Amino acid sequence: MQPFRAFRIHQDTTGYRAGIQTIGLDALTPGEVVVRAEWSSVNYKDALAGTGKGKILRQFPLNGGIDVAGTVVRSSDPAFREGDTVLATGSGLSETIDGGYSEYVRLPSATVIPLPDTLTTREAMIIGTAGYTAALALLHMSFNRQTPSLGPIAITGATGGVGMLAIDIFSGAGYEVHAISGKPDRFDALRSLGASECVDRHTLAFSGRPMDSARYGGLLDNVGGDTLAGFLPLIAPYGNAAICGLASSPALHTTVMPFIIRGVSVLGVASAGSPRDIREEVWRRLSGEWRPRHLNAICTREVGLDEVAGVFQGMLDGGSFGRTVVRLEAAG
Repeated sequence: MQPFRAFRIHQDTTGYRAGIQTIGLDALTPGEVVVRAEWSSVNYKDALAGTGKGKILRQFPLNGGIDVAGTVVRSSDPAFREGDTVLATGSGLSETIDGGYSEYVRLPSATVIPLPDTLTTREAMIIGTAGYTAALALLHMSFNRQTPSLGPIAITGATGGVGMLAIDIFSGAGYEVHAISGKPDRFDALRSLGASECVDRHTLAFSGRPMDSARYGGLLDNVGGDTLAGFLPLIAPYGNAAICGLASSPALHTTVMPFIIRGVSVLGVASAGSPRDIREEVWRRLSGEWRPRHLNAICTREVGLDEVAGVFQGMLDGGSFGRTVVRLEAAG
């Protein structure tokens, strides 16, 4: 196989650095399945890894990119054959194994999911880890008896990738969705995805009481900190708060009152390390009854491999809106 390009991240005696390199297959971490990459995406985690502003990689060097989709060109696992279209999200990509910002990727077969027939590789990467996270939250909430009858679902960080896909997925599943965002100029776009109400986070005025009037059937929180603490007392009896982000803060200052009086459950959404059976179930639903209806609107930017580094800082500064996909063109 000819050498190919990859966005590679290093940390050594010269410091932390990342950029496009030409490498060969032997440079990649081991795996049974070699994939000619077609599309990837940019997640907040990718921005942290690519800039060195977050401790994401556990070994160096590695290629960035926690998502990838493409076509199998070689496999020693009989479950995958040359020509199969596949995807991988999380599962150690750009943490312990080489990630998806590469024209070819080599993956352990346990991380590889067959691409559902109803999705293209590009559509799968618009969904990517962000949509997978949103759907995983809904799956956990459904397992814990969340239903539309409990009341609306509040979605914080609503203009990010997880937030926008969650609005689409939850509303499509029959839930009333209230979008919480600090970008009121984007409210029309959020309504077009399915939000019935949009709330400017700058206008939120939590009472500070350990319990308040129940206004929401549940919560999908991308923010953490005071925002999460403020919403917990507003959740209806036996509703769920699914937590998948900490854009504001990892700290949580609250009381046990919502949990022991209303039976509110806090559900952790850990998308990166999901067991394979859960990943397969989530992607089955994402390609079926939970398939996002507005993927073209949610994908707000497309870049090539050479442009991916230019996306990171804007995302870290809170300027992102929707999903950015990365076009990967293999050399031969």
